[in-house]
This record gives sequence, structure tokens and C-alpha cells, in this order.
Amino acid sequence: QVQLVESGGGLVQAGGSLRLSCAASGIIFSIKNMAWYRQAPGKQRELVAVITWTDTTNYADSVKGRFTISRDNAKNAVYLQMTALKPEDTAVYYCIQATSVSSTWLPVGSWGQGTQVTVSS
Repeated sequence: QVQLVESGGGLVQAGGSLRLSCAASGIIFSIKNMAWYRQAPGKQRELVAVITWTDTTNYADSVKGRFTISRDNAKNAVYLQMTALKPEDTAVYYCIQATSVSSTWLPVGSWGQGTQVTVSS
């Protein structure tokens, strides 16, 4: 059974930084594409960043240059380093396995609990 546990969220002032972590179990992590999504209050969940099993990365335009996704296959973990945070980054952040279908990244499996990130102005 796949289990994804996100951590590292919190309250930070605009301009600050946070590092999110996601611990995965129940999958052969090293051959999986992994992604971070976020959902702000009243909005649809959106893709933030993807890292493929070959370490290729993709980012939403809104976070390019500010966020960095990385992975540690030895620890079955994926990370999201967030810098220059803005109030509009406030959301619950989720990690999940992802697959590319017709050049569109789609989530695979069940969502975890997520971790809340709140950026104050």
C-alpha cells in the first residue's frame, strides 16, 4: 500500500523560505515520477513541480525561479525548497506520484494529508 507523508509546512512571512519533505513507502520509489501539488482555499488543486525518475524537473510558471524540487532515492523522499514566498503561495501542499499523458502531468493514486503553508504579508 502506497503511503505518502508530507511535512515541513508552517507560517512564514513574505520573502521567507520553507523546505517541504515527503516520505514515500509502498512503491519502488526510484523509478517513479513524483510531483508536488497545492490547493489554496476555494481553488482547484494545481501542479507546482514535477521530478522524473531521471531527475528532469518541471515547474509551474508561478513558482519558476523560486521553488526547487529534488529527490533522495536512498531515503524514498522528495523535497520542495521554497524561497521568496508570497502570500499567494498559501495553500495545502501535497506530494504524489505523477504520470505524463499527452504531455500533461496527472496525479496517480491517493492523496495524503498534505502540509499547510501559510505566507503572511
